[in-house]
Amino acid sequence: MSLIKSISGIRGTIGGFPGANLTPEDIMKFTSAFGHWVIETSGQRKVVVGRDARISGQMVNNIVCGTLQSLGIDVVDLGLSTTPTVELAVYDEKAGGGIIITASHNPKQWNALKLLNAQGEFISAKAGEELLRIAEERSVEYEDVNSLGSYTTNDTYIDKHIQKILALKMVDVKAIQAKKFKIAIDCVNSTGGLALPKLLKALGVEEIIELYTDPTGQFPHNPEPLPENLGDLANTVRKYNCDLGIAVDPDVDRLALVSESGEMFGEEYTLVAVADYILSKKKGSTVSNMSSTRALRDITEKYGCEYSASAVGEVNVVQKMKEEKAVIGGEGNGGVIYPELHYGRDAMVGIALFLTHLAKSGKTASILRSTYPSYHISKKKIDLDTSVNIDLLFDEIEKKYSNYEVSTIDGVKIQFDKDWVHLRRSNTEPIIRIYAESNSETTSDNIANQIMKDLQNFSSGRNN
Repeated sequence: MSLIKSISGIRGTIGGFPGANLTPEDIMKFTSAFGHWVIETSGQRKVVVGRDARISGQMVNNIVCGTLQSLGIDVVDLGLSTTPTVELAVYDEKAGGGIIITASHNPKQWNALKLLNAQGEFISAKAGEELLRIAEERSVEYEDVNSLGSYTTNDTYIDKHIQKILALKMVDVKAIQAKKFKIAIDCVNSTGGLALPKLLKALGVEEIIELYTDPTGQFPHNPEPLPENLGDLANTVRKYNCDLGIAVDPDVDRLALVSESGEMFGEEYTLVAVADYILSKKKGSTVSNMSSTRALRDITEKYGCEYSASAVGEVNVVQKMKEEKAVIGGEGNGGVIYPELHYGRDAMVGIALFLTHLAKSGKTASILRSTYPSYHISKKKIDLDTSVNIDLLFDEIEKKYSNYEVSTIDGVKIQFDKDWVHLRRSNTEPIIRIYAESNSETTSDNIANQIMKDLQNFSSGRNN
């Protein structure tokens, strides 16, 4: 069906033929390249491995761990875990890198290898290019029987992760406990089912109503935490008069919230709300990617602080956050990055910070949401023939809208006062993504539709 090789890892569907799907041969090939890269760049022979609960996870894990051992690398296997937990473990274990076996929000037939450096952060574009080169050259040498790496398991890191969150100054357990919150959770039958109940109990949440917390990998709905997939959670919030609904994706790096009314808080506003709380206590800059809502910029400027935008991709957001010494950042898909804990999207720390904010605000979730600027993002995509030169298309778009503020840091972003549109190649699919934002849903749709029309016209040689 599909195999996507990118600078950030390898993602594909299970089964099929090598080179076209994610097969054992492909898993071994890219794990070998990564292991070789770890040894060469860090001098370490230790790698942390963890996985979400998807059905193919154990099979992929067996191949990954065995391959690393064959390179003389000691493996610390966290088993069922979360992406942010593995990131923390790499640093704590002083490992040379980490592999997270997860296809994030993709359906169950997909799996992937997410690759981490020795800091527990996603590898850079340059490192990713080097890995792809090593994999294609197939020049990796394996160790003899006397030099194989060891294999150990460690299932304590979710608890360690929670303890690190509780120790943060910005997390107020007493304030949360005093509110006696009732919260419904949807963990899509993956590893959030192991982490979220523990976290919420540790935070002092009085009552937890659990949906899909059995980590079987049998996703009960599309696992991406979007409004159209969270109907059961919204209905549960209304039925049981919950204060909040919480949804995460299979590897727990994205956080979506449902207000007490059963209405979506908005995944774009997860980061906005957390940033509002952080900036109210500590002034500093913020960062999100170019496809995220302007609301973060508005909130940041309200506190007299500076906002910066990065190219899309967690590694780009993290790099920009470090450059700007940002106190909070992330992505508009519900990805909160809080540097006081670590440089990675982390739904668990996002939950703790949001609940602290909600408790201290004295507001309901819906009233809190109403205090933020209201923008609407139209998200569309366009499939173009493989013969079309996308760079030339982007050049044509840039020329047509040259009277406006245009950025080409990542694709093309055009700023129309407070409205904007961003078009870029997808990192994971052979498509162009188009994001447009306005304070009017109709206007954002119209902007996105006009850009789609432009692309179609330019691609067919009609410059209308």
